[in-house]
Amino acid sequence: MMSKTAKVLFDSSKSTSLNNWRIVDDVVMGGRSNGAIEFTPEGHLQFSGTISLENNGGFSSLRYDCPNTAVEGNSVIRVRLKGDGKQYQFRVRHKNDRHSFITYFNTKGDWQSVEFTLRELYPTFRGRRLDLPDFNHDSISEIGFLIGNKKAETFNLLIDRIELVNP
Repeated sequence: MMSKTAKVLFDSSKSTSLNNWRIVDDVVMGGRSNGAIEFTPEGHLQFSGTISLENNGGFSSLRYDCPNTAVEGNSVIRVRLKGDGKQYQFRVRHKNDRHSFITYFNTKGDWQSVEFTLRELYPTFRGRRLDLPDFNHDSISEIGFLIGNKKAETFNLLIDRIELVNP
């Protein structure tokens, strides 16, 4: 999908700051998972760590703050990334909502571009689907990636670029 209205939200080749990024692990609920974020020597953003099922744990998430980013229902988020062959969740939040809008994607172990149409994301809170409409807002405040495959495992996700494509 090519569009002249693509807006770069994050580009690892132009950013060396982790200021808008943060890790939220299951430790907020008593778990023992451990995620980390850093730039690789090649300049890619790396989200990696270990998922533990101890103490009812089982997830690690990476969140990127992009407050009041204007979107439309048909807007697409395009991410160039390299995963480890595992499944991840893609997440967005709208303003101060406690819930997120999510979908899943599989990584291939090589560089790939994945695209997410916002209107196709559905609402969840703490792993439970909510009886609310799918994404239908005019802005997002946060983009996230989560791994929680119900098993103890290590993970590694490289993020090169995140773009917003409005129709």
